[in-house]
Amino acid sequence: MYRSVIRPILFALHIERAHRTVVWLLRLAGWLPGGLWLLSRCFAVRHPALGREVFGLHFDNPVGLAAGVDRSGEAIAGWGAAGFGFVEVGTLTPRPQPGNPRPRIYRLPKDDAMIHRTGLPNRGLEAAIRHLRRPRKGVVVGCNIGRNTSTLPENGPSDYLKLFRNLYQYADYFTVHICCDNPVEQEPSLEEVRKEILRILDPLFDFRRGQNQYRPIMLKVSPDMSDETVDVVTDILIETPLDGIVATDGTLGRDGLKTSRAAVGKAGSGRLSGAPLTRRAVEIVRRIHTRSGGNYPIIGVGGVMNADDARAMFAAGADLVQVCTGLVYEGPRLVRDICRALIADAETAANTAAPEVAENTTAAETPGAPASEN
Repeated sequence: MYRSVIRPILFALHIERAHRTVVWLLRLAGWLPGGLWLLSRCFAVRHPALGREVFGLHFDNPVGLAAGVDRSGEAIAGWGAAGFGFVEVGTLTPRPQPGNPRPRIYRLPKDDAMIHRTGLPNRGLEAAIRHLRRPRKGVVVGCNIGRNTSTLPENGPSDYLKLFRNLYQYADYFTVHICCDNPVEQEPSLEEVRKEILRILDPLFDFRRGQNQYRPIMLKVSPDMSDETVDVVTDILIETPLDGIVATDGTLGRDGLKTSRAAVGKAGSGRLSGAPLTRRAVEIVRRIHTRSGGNYPIIGVGGVMNADDARAMFAAGADLVQVCTGLVYEGPRLVRDICRALIADAETAANTAAPEVAENTTAAETPGAPASEN
């Protein structure tokens, strides 16, 4: 129904208007008596096999909403009712900001992709707190935090710290967003990358040490990082109190697109998300998992367009996955399909293991042959 009826209607609207319509409908479901219950009956999948314990938090299922969809946390309960195991709000900045001039998001239907250069529009810290105070029906909520565009880079850590301190009691975990919409002429040296990341993270670690409650801190990385830079970030994960990594954001690359060069050129600069990102995102998840020995949580995001993409993320070492562009093209059935696939995989594994356990038990209980006499 989504592909044949709902998606054509939404695609007839400009993408940001379609986005606002969906968020409004989810908020409406929360206001109407029985709205969230009906939404849950239609889309949510509940099963014990879906539960996950990651960085000290329980997730009813491992499929989350990526940052950039609900920037200010307006419809958290609605997303939960629609089947998401967790919601990442943001990217939030201390002060409200409108973002880049519109149009700034473009669909590429031939590639199941989007190009976006939003400039992190959001309503700021105070608006986010108002929304996060509302009941959320047990949904795990992460806050993706960044700096205001008008904040000078050298003052960036103060923006992150302000958000972290003021949102600490409302969020279940935090994601530090060090990526941006604008390309850089040259990737900084590995030592510069390390210094800049620690300059942002260290004040957050210091603040957290003085709190009674523990809030996990994740770091979001870009798919355009070199393998060597990914290794540096992974080493920071191992050597500091950082709890995990979110991999990845969108890419500035345009390789292998089916969409015409003219159409891509019309969209202009910005990050590409969706199916073209799948392979690189999985590669980075696998690299982080291998280098860290599989001892740290990873949230896999980027190009998760179907259940097989989610399976690839989990096989590469992800503990959780997030969807964004896949939701635009597949609708809420994407979360349902992934959850059902995971349940089927768990049942298959259980059925395969059962005969092996029975065989081993039978062999252990069979009396051994008597010892031969000399």
